[in-house]
Amino acid sequence: MASDRPSQIDAYSLILEAIDTGLYRPGDRLVESELAERFGVSRTPVREALQKLETQSLLARDGRSLIVAALDHSQLAELYAVRSELEALAAQLAARHAAEEEIAVLRAMAEEHGTMVDQPQALARANKRFHRQIHLASHNRYLVQQLEFVHRTMALMAETSLAGPGRGDAAVAEHRGIVDAIAARNEEGARAALRHHISEAFKERLRLAGEAPRVGPAARP
Repeated sequence: MASDRPSQIDAYSLILEAIDTGLYRPGDRLVESELAERFGVSRTPVREALQKLETQSLLARDGRSLIVAALDHSQLAELYAVRSELEALAAQLAARHAAEEEIAVLRAMAEEHGTMVDQPQALARANKRFHRQIHLASHNRYLVQQLEFVHRTMALMAETSLAGPGRGDAAVAEHRGIVDAIAARNEEGARAALRHHISEAFKERLRLAGEAPRVGPAARP
C-alpha cells in the first residue's frame, strides 16, 4: 500500500496538469490504459486518480467512459460567484496579516506582469501564481484549501480570459491596485479591488464563451 502512494499522487497531479494545460479538454475521453502508458505509471494509481477526479467533478461519466467535464453557463456563474467572495476575503485578510516580505513579493510579481501583456499564456501562468501568493498571505489555511478546490475546477476552462483585447493591460493595472491596497493595510479597499478584478475576468470569460471556434490550449487566470 505504502509503495503505491507516491504513484497515486503523481498520477493525479499529472492528469490534473494535463487537463489544466489543455492536453485534455472538456469532452475528451480518458482511457486508463492510455494514461498509464503516457505517464509511465501502472494502471492502479491511474484508476485511483481517475476516481478522485470524478469525485471532484472534474471528470464525468459518458456511458461507461470517463470524460473531462465541461462547465455550462450556470456552473460558470456559480463558480465565479464563489471565487469572487473567497478571493476578496483572501485579499482582505492579506491586508490584515501579510508580512512586509510577502507584500514585497506581491509587488514584484505585479510589476513583472507588465512585461507580459503581449504574452497571454505566460501572463495567465503568472496570474495564477499571483493569486496563490495572495491566498497564502491571508494566513488562513481553511480559506487556502477552499480556494485550491476552486482553482482546480477552473482547469475545466479551455482558454484564458487574459487573451482578450486590452484585457492583459487592464489585469496588470488591477493587480497593482490590489497590491497597493494590501500594502496600505486597507482591508476594504483590498477586498473591493480583488472583487473588481474577478468581475472583469468573468465578463471577459462570458464574452469569450460567446465566440467560436475555440482553439488551442491555455492556462487560466
